[in-house]
Amino acid sequence: MAKTKGGQGTPATVALTKAGAEFTLHPYEHDANAQAYGEEAADALGVPYERIFKTLVAETEAGLAVAVVPVAGKLDLKAFAAALSGKKAAMAEAAKVERVTGYVVGGISPLGQRKRLPTVVDASALAFETIYFSAGRRGLQIETAPGNLVTLTGAITAHIAKD
Repeated sequence: MAKTKGGQGTPATVALTKAGAEFTLHPYEHDANAQAYGEEAADALGVPYERIFKTLVAETEAGLAVAVVPVAGKLDLKAFAAALSGKKAAMAEAAKVERVTGYVVGGISPLGQRKRLPTVVDASALAFETIYFSAGRRGLQIETAPGNLVTLTGAITAHIAKD
């Protein structure tokens, strides 16, 4: 069950709770001027960049898909497309991403999206006992086992991040 530091529910936390998954919420003071949301979260929480994951949405030949990569790196669009048995991918437009996921940019969680999208989690996540990712709003991170994220999103894991 959840260990909450500042009890705020989002569709992502509801999904974890419903599944009976253990997780901890980590709120932090979000700076409205921040441009790099993942790095902001890592710095605010004192967590290495490799352990905080950002949620990105890209357009593939088959439609929108979610990539979960460490904030320490960038999404390798070619590797991401290949992981989904495609040839190419491009970052999706922010307005479309917000409409489809139900979350705002900078607070997009891979869990609890309006429409379940194919998801690829970078394989580096499996090296950690727990990882952090957006809980569905800016200023709030979920910490949970990477297996919980993979299971609840139906994700595949692949090396999709580059330095």
